[in-house]
Amino acid sequence: MEKIDLQNLKKRYIVWLYKTTKEAFDKIERKFSQVEIDRFLLAEIKKLDKKHQLKKFIDEFKAYILNKEKEGLSLKFEEQGLKPSYLFLDLKLRAIEKAIIHEFGRHALKEIKDAYEQEMAKRILAERAEKI
Repeated sequence: MEKIDLQNLKKRYIVWLYKTTKEAFDKIERKFSQVEIDRFLLAEIKKLDKKHQLKKFIDEFKAYILNKEKEGLSLKFEEQGLKPSYLFLDLKLRAIEKAIIHEFGRHALKEIKDAYEQEMAKRILAERAEKI
């Protein structure tokens, strides 16, 4: 096998590792970033509902936010602190990033991260377009 072919195999594997680990990690972390945005939205909706006609919907949205936060906390924490499964994902992701830098350089890490973000945004936009 030629050296370039071996490098390509390594790169594809490390991209796959990054993608699968990052997706699992993001599944937990996005709960917290979403709650932050949801709380902002809730405050804005409350301000805009000057006649208080949307109480039922606002209460439902509040319950949705609380449920999402509770779910996120249960995925990330246990009584003693961080869940071992969450900590493992975090450390695995860091190790993968170091492996990318070691094998391919810092530019490759940036390239892979950028490609991942573009792919996730593309998936979201495609999913929403299909539902319309």
